Amino acid sequence: MSDSIVIIPTYNEKENIELIIRAIFSLEKFFHILVIDDGSPDGTAEIVQRLQKEEFGGQLFLEQRKGKQGLGTAYIHGFKWALARSYDFIFEMDADFSHNPNDLPRLYEACSKEGYDVAIGSRYVSGVNVVNWPMGRVLMSFFASKYVRIVTRLNVKDTTAGFVCYRRKVLETIQLDRIKFKGYAFQIEMKYSAYVLGFKIKEVSVIFVNRQLGTSKMNTSIFGEAFFGVINLRWRKISGRIKPSSNKVIPTT
Repeated sequence: MSDSIVIIPTYNEKENIELIIRAIFSLEKFFHILVIDDGSPDGTAEIVQRLQKEEFGGQLFLEQRKGKQGLGTAYIHGFKWALARSYDFIFEMDADFSHNPNDLPRLYEACSKEGYDVAIGSRYVSGVNVVNWPMGRVLMSFFASKYVRIVTRLNVKDTTAGFVCYRRKVLETIQLDRIKFKGYAFQIEMKYSAYVLGFKIKEVSVIFVNRQLGTSKMNTSIFGEAFFGVINLRWRKISGRIKPSSNKVIPTT
């Protein structure tokens, strides 16, 4: 049994899914993997099922959903699945190798050994560590994070990062059913909620590499949700609407 699980949402990732699973299972640190597949018509789920049956039963898990329901709802589904079991460290990670599996142990150590509650694989904590992205997308992402910091006063340089480790208690404390955003802004909302609730956050410098295989799911509407969503987040904080679950106490810092 592992104390850690990596949640990987997928939609049409047949080129990447087996490679990323094998890369994670080859690490010295032992992780479990939960794939959340939103009805991929390309056979992504079938690849996972084959790997479960032939090699990785008991450490590779699959949840299948009907249709594309959004990144945020996939992660919320995965968080609840993990919380219903005994995992202490719960990770978010993309399937397309934009996040390097070799960085997983570094995020784990930030939480398990250094005492942080949230560890973020950050593209911007030490400059701009992005490879093979179009310059326009780099600038949009970089300045989007700056905008979020100005509006929310969240002291995180990579607010939209999707490579994250959460301690169990963070996800137990955040009211997951009240997380509003489904796309790009979901990542901002989760970090901001953890910050408002008093959890300790660390950014761990990583290099983000644009996908080599498959098709990106990014589009301009995702950025629009983030732009207007952060104003709503700030208002919810001012109005006291970001609260811990009823059975949890806000940590002291």
